Amino acid sequence: MVAPLVRATTGDALLNRQLRAQGGAPVNHKRVYRIMKTHNLLLARRYTERPEQTHEGKVVTMRSNIRWCSDGFEFTCWNGDVVRGAFVIDAHDREIISWRTVVNAGISGSDIRDMMLEAVERRFETYRAPHPVEMLSDNGSCYTARDTRIFASQLGLRPCYTPVKSPESNGIAEAFVKTLKRDYVHVTPLGDAATVLGLIAGWIEDYNDNHPHSGLKMRSPREFISAQTATA
Repeated sequence: MVAPLVRATTGDALLNRQLRAQGGAPVNHKRVYRIMKTHNLLLARRYTERPEQTHEGKVVTMRSNIRWCSDGFEFTCWNGDVVRGAFVIDAHDREIISWRTVVNAGISGSDIRDMMLEAVERRFETYRAPHPVEMLSDNGSCYTARDTRIFASQLGLRPCYTPVKSPESNGIAEAFVKTLKRDYVHVTPLGDAATVLGLIAGWIEDYNDNHPHSGLKMRSPREFISAQTATA
């Protein structure tokens, strides 16, 4: 049975990944598309005007723990509470390593520093990276604050920043924000911040465990990491 596997934003790639995990036969993606189109189940395409300036810098790396990317997200609950968050994502394996959220406030430099420390501890099981790791972010004050830059250096991280007004230069982080909103935020009742804060950890775990990436040969971040570890 396919129905129990499907959620509002399930596409053919995720469906096939789930079927393979359960020993089922893959489904032809063109057939899935035709059926979904017939029943008006396709997600509406969102048009966003692109800036004229383009950037050719490559964000993806050849190995894990060479470059981490960080960005923020924001959404409003039905009762008016505003939830803001930030996260660290690996530019190679796409795992969300660490994250922070606040309610009705901005992400502070202290939040970013705590998040960076947690990322280093999770990836290296120590308080300092064994080799320099680039930390790519925008020019927000929480990232560019002197205390944050000094602390990053002490952790073995090398801060680097995208050009002003060019979010596409941090494409990996931007892609995660879009996935978070499409697959979780937009399909979940967001009554109040207390409810949402109890859900975000599960969303991120689900993304890390189950969300397929074309750049990872349609594996989830943790499936990809496990495969890399097995062949190392």
